[in-house]
Amino acid sequence: MSHSHQGSYRWVIVAAGALMTCVALGAMFSLAIFQEPIALDTGWSHIGIASAMTLNFIVMGIGGFVWGAASDRFGPRAVVLVGAALLGLALVLSSRAVTLLQFQLSYGILVGIAASTFFAPMIAATTAWFDEHRGLAVSLVSAGMGVAPMTISPFARFLISAYDWRTAMLIIGIGAWVLLLPAALMVRRAPDDAEGETAASANAATATGALPSERGGVPLSRVFRSPQFIVLGLTFFACCAAHSGPIFHMVSYATLCGVAPMAAVSIYSVEGLAGLGGRLIYGTLADRIGVKPVIVGGLLIQAAALMGYLFVSRLGEFYALAVVFGSAYGGVMPLYAVLAREYFGQKIIGTVFGAATMLSSLGMAFGPLIGGWIFDSFANYSWLFIGSALVGLGAAAIALAFPPLPGGRGRQAAGAAE
Repeated sequence: MSHSHQGSYRWVIVAAGALMTCVALGAMFSLAIFQEPIALDTGWSHIGIASAMTLNFIVMGIGGFVWGAASDRFGPRAVVLVGAALLGLALVLSSRAVTLLQFQLSYGILVGIAASTFFAPMIAATTAWFDEHRGLAVSLVSAGMGVAPMTISPFARFLISAYDWRTAMLIIGIGAWVLLLPAALMVRRAPDDAEGETAASANAATATGALPSERGGVPLSRVFRSPQFIVLGLTFFACCAAHSGPIFHMVSYATLCGVAPMAAVSIYSVEGLAGLGGRLIYGTLADRIGVKPVIVGGLLIQAAALMGYLFVSRLGEFYALAVVFGSAYGGVMPLYAVLAREYFGQKIIGTVFGAATMLSSLGMAFGPLIGGWIFDSFANYSWLFIGSALVGLGAAAIALAFPPLPGGRGRQAAGAAE
């Protein structure tokens, strides 16, 4: 592949990745929109339906690790093709579920497995195509997640109003096949850069204090015990544990505060839009001043915004906070992948980032459940926001412990910025 063609094709990879994360995560998160109509139609309990979301995150976590490792071995295209086929199937089956258990299995487990095929493999594929603008490129792929609540959720709402929840879910499932199967076929591995690979495995060796083995890599057990991975995984876990409950229960909280239901759904969309802006701003900043200060700053802003929710009640106030909160968690999320690439190199990025994503998904899984439990116990969400803000501060504190990057990369980035 010629150099100029390679330069332009890498943006095709970014576009395909953004589309995949948008459709897959949009379909998964639209459960928040489907919950009420499903409960009314079937008589299934809210906690029973919401538990499908918790299953999604647990399965997605394990899946992210497995698929990330599979993409290191077989290349990203094979993995995302499987995911595209599976996502449509999962939604079609869910739309036909007769019992709550069938729904939990098809939506909670199959959608989770399918959604996990896109994020870690496409982020890993993207880091391989970019040396410059890597922070921005990775942020753009994950921007699909930010667009999801503004596209798939309102589309689901519109379809449910026009038909019913089963037809709506069936249409989204077929749409997933139509959009994702062609996109998956466009995914390619980056042209191998032997020199980059050698440097990468040396980086991984430095990061773990190990010597490169004959394969030019490092035993994974050593990678997962390294301080770099432990801090990366714990920060990612705490960051997600802090925001998942508030995100999932935001619409309910706003409604309790007297905001009209459709306007409450729009808060979700403002958050997503802000996340999009946050990804561009934080991604560009990370390319300029280094990843670590941007992550720490973003986590502190997220914690402050979570405390802020205790003091809002009007729609305008919700919108203002949604901008701050959405841009902070949206902006920080993709940067963990950039750090993983800088610490561990390209060869094992799918596996390492997949493992970190697994920890983050476990953090995400607890939020909706704990939020539901707090509401059932206290009939309000105050403790959810107080607890989440404290966990968010904890995430910032852990992030301060990030070790320096191998070879002084972080110092170079900081120096270049000055």
